[in-house]
Amino acid sequence: MENQEEGPRRRESGLWRRARTRRVLICSAAGCAVLGGALWALPWGRPAEPAGPSPGALAMAAVGAGVPADAAGLAELIDEREKHVRARPRDATSWAVLGTAYVERGRRLGDPAFYPRAERALRTSLSVRPQRNVPALTGLAALSNARRDFPAARRWAEQARRLEPRRWTTYPLLIDAFTGLGEYAAAKRMLDRLGELRSGPAVLARAAGVYRDRGWREDAAASLADAAAGAREPAERAAYVERAGQLAWERGDLQAALRHFREALRLDADLPSAQIGQGRTLAALGRTTEALNAYRAALARQPLPGHALELGELYESLGMPEAARVQYDLLRERVRAAGAAGADEELVLGRYEADHGDPEDAVRRLRAEFARQPGSEVADALGWALHRAGRSGEGLRYAVRATDGERGGGVRSAAFMYHRGMIERELKRYGAARRHLAEALRVNPHFSPLHAPRARAAARALGDPPDVRPPELDE
Repeated sequence: MENQEEGPRRRESGLWRRARTRRVLICSAAGCAVLGGALWALPWGRPAEPAGPSPGALAMAAVGAGVPADAAGLAELIDEREKHVRARPRDATSWAVLGTAYVERGRRLGDPAFYPRAERALRTSLSVRPQRNVPALTGLAALSNARRDFPAARRWAEQARRLEPRRWTTYPLLIDAFTGLGEYAAAKRMLDRLGELRSGPAVLARAAGVYRDRGWREDAAASLADAAAGAREPAERAAYVERAGQLAWERGDLQAALRHFREALRLDADLPSAQIGQGRTLAALGRTTEALNAYRAALARQPLPGHALELGELYESLGMPEAARVQYDLLRERVRAAGAAGADEELVLGRYEADHGDPEDAVRRLRAEFARQPGSEVADALGWALHRAGRSGEGLRYAVRATDGERGGGVRSAAFMYHRGMIERELKRYGAARRHLAEALRVNPHFSPLHAPRARAAARALGDPPDVRPPELDE
């Protein structure tokens, strides 16, 4: 399959291959000013170098350009903007910067309590300047993406694009929104437009995400490597290295994944997603104590429901049901908190209910989610929930959609293939089940501490295909 795609990949990604040769420093008009300072005379009369930008100034540059900012810089930026808008409440731009910084802070910490604050600040910006307020519109699009409200993200970002079609920072928001909605062709169009307007690390990283969703893993890995090489600030580089670790994990390359996650943490010790990745990889390597420590450290910083589900399943695989239950209770608590803050965690809750709770409740939740935003992840989860609820025939339709490259399911996911294979096994489609279970284990034999062993057991039980001789032709 990859040989057949080689030509199209080469043509479609040519723009991005050329872009990799260029190194453009990412900065925004609002954030690129270096904080001033006097030149101090050294004892021998030569002036010292001017002080570099403060963490807050670097965070402002990152927030304005839509790239990752470090935790200390975000805290300083938020504190400075809060003081500024108290003194100048009619400054619409500062309200927009503050709101967007809240979004990034909440996303980084996994704390949805920042999202209502972000919405208040961004809507205040719009009330102060209701016309042509593109920073507030893009901030609201970023907030909606963070909340997993992809229809709203598309609406806000499209409004911003109509006002300023050449503002490049709007296009990553549209890519995220269209991806969440399952509109992969539209996401690719937005990526093409982004490439016409901008080059550099942020664009390469965004291209990597689109390539990954289309199953072009080598192109995705190359783009991320070049994005990391071109990133100027440690927090931005760490984010790209961490994504490279995710790609390595997805293809089952444990040593490369661990190397990437450790490098990301060296660059940014406050990056919980890298700690989660490290824990996931260490568990697959059989280094259980280290894995549990990494998970606990990450959840202490960023208690996301999906990470609690992962740790709970790891505990289950180790025969520790009570410890697993603690994590599942945390998951429910965090889902409730997210809902109170306007964030949508129905996908994670549906996955939990399908495997560990009430499959019928999972089906109800995931049907509603699929009606709103029918991406591949939701299609896979709904198909699996239907199977777990005893409706494998209906579930297969969604499992096929999640793994069908023609309909957007081009991502090479071991979990998706496992779900499809197990559903087909239940329906006595043994040939297809063998193929898809084998594909799951080929893509990543360590994809889940709980489900990968089940995939191997099911594949062994199915055995080899029967050796059937073709019928002889009559002479």
